[in-house]
Amino acid sequence: MSAGLLIAILLVAANLRVTLTGVGTLLPAIERDTGLTASAGGVLNTVPLLMFAVTSPFVGRVSHRVGTTRLLVVALVALAAGTVVRSLPSIACLFAGTVILAAAIAVGNVLLPTVIRTHVPGPRAHTVSALYVTVMGVVAAVSSGISVPLAEILPGTWRSALAWGVVVAVVALAVWLPRFREARQDGGGESEGSHARTPWRSWLAWQVAFFMGLQSLAFYTAIAWLPSILGKQGMSTASAGWMLFHYQVIALVAGMVLPLLTRGRHDQRFIAAAAAVIVAAGFTTLLLLPSLTVVACTLLGLGNGVCLVLALSFQSQRATGPSETTALAGMAQSVGYLVAAAGPLLLGVLHDTTGSWTAALLLLVGLSLVMAAAGYGAGRDRQVRTR
Repeated sequence: MSAGLLIAILLVAANLRVTLTGVGTLLPAIERDTGLTASAGGVLNTVPLLMFAVTSPFVGRVSHRVGTTRLLVVALVALAAGTVVRSLPSIACLFAGTVILAAAIAVGNVLLPTVIRTHVPGPRAHTVSALYVTVMGVVAAVSSGISVPLAEILPGTWRSALAWGVVVAVVALAVWLPRFREARQDGGGESEGSHARTPWRSWLAWQVAFFMGLQSLAFYTAIAWLPSILGKQGMSTASAGWMLFHYQVIALVAGMVLPLLTRGRHDQRFIAAAAAVIVAAGFTTLLLLPSLTVVACTLLGLGNGVCLVLALSFQSQRATGPSETTALAGMAQSVGYLVAAAGPLLLGVLHDTTGSWTAALLLLVGLSLVMAAAGYGAGRDRQVRTR
């Protein structure tokens, strides 16, 4: 892999969460100014996950026809446009922009594992996956931390704070545009002459998908509702935003260290299961010992950081080639994000119904333990047959 392509990949990775993670910290202000209820706020946080689920199955077929490079450029254009639309002074634009940018992010989610599988074969692919997850997480964490301060100093308050991610999209687009005209199209399976089928009949593929989904459910639920949960416990909005930043920084460190722990290991069952149990411990601490918020967020960050890298790595490691990787990633992210989409919405409904976060946190503990079982299966040193 050339340095230029690596930089291009990392710039796409930087865009995969930056427009989403700031919403959680800004949600109290959004609800206050627009009159949205907690359930409606849950819908706003669920829309991206639903779009990931709906869009992901079609990415492989489209990229097979037009090429990975061209499809990524189109996705970056849509991402920039959706970010701007979301910040316009209208509730309809708030949701419409979210739909557009989420569909664009889904394309990057599916294609990056394919690009890595194509250009970084062998054990180094796991390291590159950890690197792009690190970049994705750094930018996402910064977005969580600075969203509230930006809303306080920028004209347009939270709307302007939601729009700053367009800068990251434009930078990535500037790097990818020259590649748009290249005759050779990277990855996407078009060089193989056939498109791998989605492995619906593979139990291993379903385990990869459920592990992806439950990891995403835990992550996006924390992103969406952790500030509100901490606010209920008496923490200020700004402090809750920085606690979310702390959670994501710990996740980054865990993701960076993971390749050192798994070097030379093809069987990752026990690491995946242990990381999911740590996530369950974090939610348990948040529920039973709210005074130990830092400990809870540290545990959540450690577990989710490892689970995220593994969930993305499994999509290429458990496939036999680039086209198979696209097929497996499309299935894993379609099923996975459909599972994850239930999280923010269901927790918002539970909070509105019960008036507390107790039932929601208990549910998260149980789902994290289910994730441990799925991770144990997905971590086996086997490959999915998709043709």
